[in-house]
Amino acid sequence: MKRLLRIFVRVWRPHARQLALGSLFSILVFAAGTALLAVSGWFITATGIAGLAGFGLAFDVFGPSAAIRFLALGRAGARYGERLMTHEATLKGLAELRGQLLAAMTRAPLRKLAALNGSERLNHLTLDVDALDGLALRLSIPFLAAFVVSAGFLLLIWHIESGLVALWQAASLALGFLLAVTLMLKWALRPSRLAHKALQAVRLRLIDLLRARPELAVAGTLAAQTSALLDAQARLQQAQARVDLAERLSGLLLSFATTLAAAGSLYLGLHLAEAKAIDPALAALGFFGALGAGEIIAPAHRGIAELGRILNAARRVDAQMQETGAVRRGGAADDSETPGDHPVLSLEKVTFRQGGRVLVKEMDLALRSGETVALAGPSGVGKSTLLLLAMGQLAPDGGRIRLQGRDIATYHEKDLFALATLLPQRSALISGTIMDALRLARSDVDTQQAWAVLQAVALDQVVAAKGGLDFTLGEAGAGLSGGERRRLALARVLLRRPALLLLDEPTEGLDPPMATAVLAGIRSFLPDAAILMASHRKPELAFADRVVSLG
Repeated sequence: MKRLLRIFVRVWRPHARQLALGSLFSILVFAAGTALLAVSGWFITATGIAGLAGFGLAFDVFGPSAAIRFLALGRAGARYGERLMTHEATLKGLAELRGQLLAAMTRAPLRKLAALNGSERLNHLTLDVDALDGLALRLSIPFLAAFVVSAGFLLLIWHIESGLVALWQAASLALGFLLAVTLMLKWALRPSRLAHKALQAVRLRLIDLLRARPELAVAGTLAAQTSALLDAQARLQQAQARVDLAERLSGLLLSFATTLAAAGSLYLGLHLAEAKAIDPALAALGFFGALGAGEIIAPAHRGIAELGRILNAARRVDAQMQETGAVRRGGAADDSETPGDHPVLSLEKVTFRQGGRVLVKEMDLALRSGETVALAGPSGVGKSTLLLLAMGQLAPDGGRIRLQGRDIATYHEKDLFALATLLPQRSALISGTIMDALRLARSDVDTQQAWAVLQAVALDQVVAAKGGLDFTLGEAGAGLSGGERRRLALARVLLRRPALLLLDEPTEGLDPPMATAVLAGIRSFLPDAAILMASHRKPELAFADRVVSLG
């Protein structure tokens, strides 16, 4: 519940005035609806009694009729105001939350970002955030309005009819509501969470199926992916059916409680009328008022059906928002260390642990300008981790990392990324032209520079054959083969001309002659850069000046 509160405060605090005004309108809607039903019932009963008594001509029908019209029009106007205020505040708050969530994602360490694919990020920004609209619209506001209007109406019944009738209604409706909510929490909370997860799985698998349909067909796994999608859809329907069943049963409890409250109010009212304690028409007021009170607590009860998915979404979004970068940035530099001829990168007794496992242990490494070092070793030994440490995206548990003689933790992120650039194992390309892809690295790149860097990664002839720099790529670089996409991502990295170039298996997917040509092109394009590679291929190991074995 703490997460719900944090999300509520984060999203709606900037729009508290609109939300408060919308809540007031919601209270007016419920109050007008209950009053309309009660006054209408009283009016019909009173006119019938007046007719039977023989003085119907003297009965004033204009006042109650005007009140009924006023309540009907007032309820419609309040409903419009409530929808306008609450929905506007909610949509604005959720739009701002999406921006904050996207900003939090960009601040996450590269290891965290590399573990997310586009479909998962899309789910964070759509399904999870969209689920949170129910926090205000279907939980907070309906509960507040139902409590205020019910309490006010019961006090009115106590004052104008009987305290006994008010107590009977309060006990009946409260008991029915508590039983209904208990049933919903017991039977619908977990299925609601499962339905939200299943919906996310359906979207993820559908996106993957549509995006990779040709590759899946070639690999012979298209049927398996389709079956996985249908399984997720079946889980969604099963979980939603359980939520619907719980909602119907709890609704039945509420209807029974409302009927009990109304019947008891009518019974007590008739006895009070027979005893001349109240006007007979007031017995109808209590009866129809109880029916109206049952109507106003129904929306609050229905909001519980979505509590599971709201809690699940709040947990994921809050966890994303609470994450911070792995390394503090922007500390003061030690000026005494900056002069002189320092290695571009130096690691001094660097140790890094993750999940209780030591991935890097007292690592010493010095890398100077123009030098190429390859990190060798089996998968999982810590090669990619070492690159992330050198990029400042992970903080060491021991030892010190220096970039051009200065502690890497003291660099501002902008200055750090100007000096060092990383090509991870998984690189993202966007739809657009080849030139658009290159401009992500340098917005001022010209045609000559673009062709030069494409030549360095042996991609110039491929691009020329496809129509040049204006050739348009599809989503995720569709239109190029896997190896060509890898080389385009590498070209984008080279354009930044870093002093320290970090490459995670840069020639993966290339045949040995092409891998050798690309590596030579990298060094030709960046003759003075210090290059640190995570590698397991012979061309990369042969190209390096030194090979450091890990594990």
